[in-house]
Amino acid sequence: MTGFLQNTFNGLVSGAFYALLALGLAVIFGMLRVVNFAHGAFYMLGAFGAYVLLSEAGVPFWAALVMMPIGLGLLGMALERAFIHRLTRLDPLYNFLFTFGLTLILQDLVKLRYGVQSSPYATPAELSGSVDFGLFDFPAYRVFILGFAIAVCVAVWWLLGHTRIGMVVRAATERPELTRAFGIDVGRWITPVFGFGIALAGLAGVLAAPMRAVNPLMGADLIIVVFAVVVIGGLGSIFGSVAAGFGIGLVQAWGEAYLSDWPILSQTIVFIVMAVVLLWRPSGLFGREEAPA
Repeated sequence: MTGFLQNTFNGLVSGAFYALLALGLAVIFGMLRVVNFAHGAFYMLGAFGAYVLLSEAGVPFWAALVMMPIGLGLLGMALERAFIHRLTRLDPLYNFLFTFGLTLILQDLVKLRYGVQSSPYATPAELSGSVDFGLFDFPAYRVFILGFAIAVCVAVWWLLGHTRIGMVVRAATERPELTRAFGIDVGRWITPVFGFGIALAGLAGVLAAPMRAVNPLMGADLIIVVFAVVVIGGLGSIFGSVAAGFGIGLVQAWGEAYLSDWPILSQTIVFIVMAVVLLWRPSGLFGREEAPA
């Protein structure tokens, strides 16, 4: 029982990262119809930015948790206005190729400056202990990640569901054609929404820095799983991305714990789930079914 609870908690912590990253991807795809392959690179920049701020400027974790998402969000807005905006009228493949190339550029720039070795990032002193849950102890920092990620997801849900700006953004994200038909200028929201999605990736990166090795390739493998999460939840579905993120975190943790005798199955279980979901519901669990042509 104790082992199951520990694996479940570990799965929820992993799911917290998936949820934050998938939420940003879903918002960007829903409004821009852009598959942002560079999302993992911005996650890496969030972690590396926190590491550089601490090691070279003495900026603590808590300040980096605010500074990096804002800085990367502004960078994302600049990139959208300078490049991505110009490609939205073309085939979506062009923006996919652009963000793929951007990923390689960002990774190589970090490699050039800091090398390929992993760099440690100390856990904040305030969260260096453990929390007693009765049946088991769990690292305080992981408890913080789970609580903080849930709080961010709830805050984004409230913003999108209970404010006028949020409802416009949500409508433009999930049903952009219908929103335009009502005379709402969707274009004015594209740049800030893209920046917001990038900021969520940077936030997840800062949170990951004390828990995972900070290195230039830390987002490369993760982004593949996050794409699977978004597809399972439903492309463009905000709620679906968050729900699928936590769900896939649990499936992965349970698979690694209880399918260790079948390593191939435990490593591919996420994509098996994705295939089953797509066969049953091609639009994803919470995606909107497209009307037949």
